[in-house]
Amino acid sequence: MQFLIMEEIGRVAHYYNRIGVAAVVLSKPLRIGDRIRIKGHTTDFEQVVESIEINHKPVDEALPGDLVGIKVKDRVRKKDIVYRLD
Repeated sequence: MQFLIMEEIGRVAHYYNRIGVAAVVLSKPLRIGDRIRIKGHTTDFEQVVESIEINHKPVDEALPGDLVGIKVKDRVRKKDIVYRLD
């Protein structure tokens, strides 16, 4: 039996509905290729991070304290928690 380890790495600050992007304030580093889970009151899905932007510029990784834009496959809400899955 395999267990997934979930580590909180940030929280959603805003969701841009028309472009499907979540603005996330990070508390831990995040890299392209990381598997994440976004969970909230009515939100719960997993995906692989395919793009990260800081100030509308693509980056491969972001650090704690950064406000990043992440393309998401479903709607998210303010204060949803972003976890990294290992």
